[in-house]
Amino acid sequence: MKAPERMRPNAFKACSMSLLILLTVTYACAAGAGPREQAKRIHDRIAGVPPSESVLDLMEGYITDGNALEAADLAMDDPAFYDATLKNFAAPWTNEAMTPFVPLNDYTATVIGLVRDEADFREVLYGDVLYVGDSDLGLTSYSPSNNTHYEELEESGEPLKDALQRVNQSTFSGLPASATAGVITSRAAARAFFSAGTNRAMFRFTLINHMCRDLEQVADVSLPPDRIRQDVSRSPGGDSRVFLNNCVGCHTGMDPMTQAFAYYDYDYDPDSDPDGELGRLVYNTVNDIDPDTQSRVVGKYHINSATFEQGYVTPDDQWDNYWRQGTNRRLGWDPDLPGSGNGAKSLGQEWANSEAFAECQVEKVFNNVCLRPPSDSDDRNQVDAMVASFKTTGYNLKQVFAESAVYCAGE
Repeated sequence: MKAPERMRPNAFKACSMSLLILLTVTYACAAGAGPREQAKRIHDRIAGVPPSESVLDLMEGYITDGNALEAADLAMDDPAFYDATLKNFAAPWTNEAMTPFVPLNDYTATVIGLVRDEADFREVLYGDVLYVGDSDLGLTSYSPSNNTHYEELEESGEPLKDALQRVNQSTFSGLPASATAGVITSRAAARAFFSAGTNRAMFRFTLINHMCRDLEQVADVSLPPDRIRQDVSRSPGGDSRVFLNNCVGCHTGMDPMTQAFAYYDYDYDPDSDPDGELGRLVYNTVNDIDPDTQSRVVGKYHINSATFEQGYVTPDDQWDNYWRQGTNRRLGWDPDLPGSGNGAKSLGQEWANSEAFAECQVEKVFNNVCLRPPSDSDDRNQVDAMVASFKTTGYNLKQVFAESAVYCAGE
């Protein structure tokens, strides 16, 4: 929403924060190498390839004139920023092995497209958004049952900077628009995290990739265990203390939120297609009744029900965020959201509007560009300033790449 003509009270704070960032990155550039060396370092960190002499000259001029962020913007014009840096940045999020050595897919392409378009990056967890290859490229059409479209796009050598086109995910995937949730409902994520199992993998890896925390870091044994499913033993190895002091810590928060995925599954033939390369994401609508649950809830939510029959039986996709209480309040949940809802889209909004989400995106970019994590008070102050900037610029992640590169240019 645009501000009215008269500046709102928090607008002055936003301007002050922008000035702080400008001063911080200017100091960082001035503190170390000269303008030409800084320019080359910015380009190398952002694009992963050396700049041409003409581009280097322009970048040096920008830095000399005190416009280091413009130099970074110029570096991001290089196709390698999209084809290599961003692809390798996002690819590990698409698989449980967390390796970048996977083909281009719809998850990675959507991340790249959102950054390129300077879109609100929160959409990555809830938008009806998908990026596909431009229709003029003559590629095999996008299919929810294979990755051929993206593999052909990558093999074509067409720069992703120009080749990606934003579309509605619901149009191409067959999901209702209300059931789309950005990369959570991408085919690549479904194959990796909705395949078999109990759908808790989608929760865990989204937490790792977009909140920068694994389950052990958010364990809280003080919350009520009333939503923990039947498949979790209350006395592992015959010792109930293990459940009360360990299992509860993760499941009390995870199981109520993972209920958001109760209508999703990844359908493939494990005999003829053990890796699920030809599988597809499926979603149970009001007309789809699972034979194992006699409801829209997919059968995996009722597996191992005899482990603890008094456990929670999932009836629908209504989720609640128990982490709004207890130690995980520190994740910074949006007080304007209800903390509960139905389905993956509303859960994605809950995560994407948290302080932890914004901090995570900035920290990941800082690590990627500066080739190290924040290590001292100056680094942490810079990260804090970039988090504020990330939010005031409409969650523009491309800006975070520029600010990170400028800050680390003098090293």
